Amino acid sequence: MSDRHAARSALPLRALIPNAITMLALCSGATGVRFAIAGEFEKAAAAIVIAALLDGIDGRVARMLRGTSRFGAELDSLSDVTAFGVAPALILYLWAFKPLADAGVEHWQEWTRLGWVVCLSLAVCCALRLARFNIAIDQEELPKKRLGFTTGVPAPAGAALALAPLFWSNAPGNSLDGDPMLKAGIVLMVTAITAFLMVSALPCWGFKAVKIPRSARLFVLAAVGLFAAALAQAPWMTLFV
Repeated sequence: MSDRHAARSALPLRALIPNAITMLALCSGATGVRFAIAGEFEKAAAAIVIAALLDGIDGRVARMLRGTSRFGAELDSLSDVTAFGVAPALILYLWAFKPLADAGVEHWQEWTRLGWVVCLSLAVCCALRLARFNIAIDQEELPKKRLGFTTGVPAPAGAALALAPLFWSNAPGNSLDGDPMLKAGIVLMVTAITAFLMVSALPCWGFKAVKIPRSARLFVLAAVGLFAAALAQAPWMTLFV
C-alpha cells in the first residue's frame, strides 16, 4: 500500500525539466543585474537575451514532454517579472541615469529621480501585464486569443524594446556613452513607451497568428539563415533591428 502511495506521489522527471529551464531564465535575468552593477553592460544585455531564449522554449518543452502544470505557469510569470521587468529596469537605470552625477550634468538629481520613476514603471507594467495574462490563461474564448494574438506587448518583447538603446550602443561605433544627456533622454522615451505598450490592450502578433504560405517557406528558411549569419557577424546591431 505504501509503495503504491509513493508511486502516486512521486513527481516524474519530465515535469521538472520545463521548470528547471524557467529557473535558468530567472537566474539569467538576475545575473544581468549583477553585470550591470559591475559596469559590464554588454554582458548584462546578453544575459537578458539568454533569458528570453530560455523563456521561449520552456513552454514548448513542457508541452512536448506533457509536463505542463499550473505551478509551472505561475513560476513562469514570476520568472518573467524578474527577468523582463525588474532586471531591465535596473540595468537601464544603472546604464543611463547613474552616470549623470559623475558626468557633472546640471540638475542631475532631478534627472535620476525621473529616470528611476520611468524605469520603475517598466517593472510595474510588466507585473500588471503578467497578472492580466494569468487571469486570461484559461479563457480560450477570447477573440484575440483564438486568433493567436496577445493583448499588449509580451514581457520578453517588452524587455527587448526597452533595451534597444543599449543594443544600439553596444554595436561598434554606435556608443551613446559620449553624450550622457542624449542617452538618458532616449532611454526615458523608449522605456516610457514600452511600459505603456505592455499594459495596453493593443493586439500583438503571437506565433500562432503568423501563417506562412507553403510557397514562401523557402524564402523564410533563407531569411532565417541570413538572420543567423547577421547575428554571428554583428550581434548587437542585428538584435537592435
